[in-house]
Amino acid sequence: MRAEVIAIGDELTGGQRLDTNSQWLSQQFALLGVSVTHHTTVGDDHDAIVDVLATACRRSALVLVSGGLGPTADDLTRQAIAALTGRPLVQDDQSLEYIRGLFARRGRPMPEQNIIQACFPEGSRPIANVEGTAPGIHVTLDGPGGTPVDLFALPGVPAELKPMWQATVAPAIAARLGAARRVIQQREIRCFGAGESDIESRLPDLIRRGRDPLVGITASEATITLRVTAEGATCAECEAKIAPTVATIYNCLGSLVFGENDTQLQDAVCDLLADRGAVVATAEWGTAGLVSSWLGGARRAATAFRGGLIVQDLPALTRWLGFDVNTKPPSPPDPPRYVAQMARAVRERFNTDYGLAVGPCPDSESAGQVHLAVAARGDTIGESFTFAAHPAIQRHRCAKQALNLLRLSILERRI
Repeated sequence: MRAEVIAIGDELTGGQRLDTNSQWLSQQFALLGVSVTHHTTVGDDHDAIVDVLATACRRSALVLVSGGLGPTADDLTRQAIAALTGRPLVQDDQSLEYIRGLFARRGRPMPEQNIIQACFPEGSRPIANVEGTAPGIHVTLDGPGGTPVDLFALPGVPAELKPMWQATVAPAIAARLGAARRVIQQREIRCFGAGESDIESRLPDLIRRGRDPLVGITASEATITLRVTAEGATCAECEAKIAPTVATIYNCLGSLVFGENDTQLQDAVCDLLADRGAVVATAEWGTAGLVSSWLGGARRAATAFRGGLIVQDLPALTRWLGFDVNTKPPSPPDPPRYVAQMARAVRERFNTDYGLAVGPCPDSESAGQVHLAVAARGDTIGESFTFAAHPAIQRHRCAKQALNLLRLSILERRI
């Protein structure tokens, strides 16, 4: 069964707000075994909304709309559904009573304009909203060939939309699917240290369309994600399809794989440290503290990360390292030596098993070298990379390369 998701609002088409509802709803459809084939975003224009709804109902059996159910003049979803169905809007007394009561509980009178939120296309069913004043709408239409089309409209506020989906929409869809319901499962394998095309070339024909399970590949800020998706009658059937493919990915990519699903690189690093009873401290030159920020937010940070030091320029770095007091600084400046010294110094200062240092992160789009170092008791290793990109992108890459160096140093016992 095909589904599609429609998001309504000028704030979405104008770029003022990101549409996260459609992403979440697609994930929820997948849990029900329903594939979403289209995402559409449309502004607050009555005729445009009617046109989008009509197109969706011609090609999909399930249509989910978010937004446009408020009480203001630019909230036009209910009017558009009424126009689509050719049915008038009628007032639902029970919904109006609930909305009045909600305002009363908040100690406020209900504005007259909110009455429209208790009006629904004739023959449709209200969807209760326990978190707000905008009930949803469920209407069933005749689709092509007499196939019924279930159209659901929910408010755009995520805190209202999500419980309404869980309480009403998802059970209604599951009931319609009945014995024909399929299960869709997915595992995400996260990798770092090679590009998208390089990783694809290491995999034996896994990224082939029509394959079962399907393997998709995406890149985001140098992290490569392989999504393995299977469809079946049961979760066990899906997992039986997925497991051999995941095993092949691990065998082919080795240490390029750092985790699965929601695991970030910093989570993988903290897991390795915590499992070994080890702790790290960081020193950063020019990254604005991105490495320590990521590590501090990792799921096992409390046991694996002790703290960090941040400098943004060379004079501050030399003062911190003590070159101006105890040691004559290298001339000309020697960034690899500085970064190695940073790793050793921060390890000693925080009394940790590892010191991780990175710098200097380039502050322009021109190519620049970044140096990394990991210090442990009695040894220090380092690597250098050349980056050329927007400074914000470079900072992310610098931070990820630093985390990955520490990860591989521990995993492969380099130090």
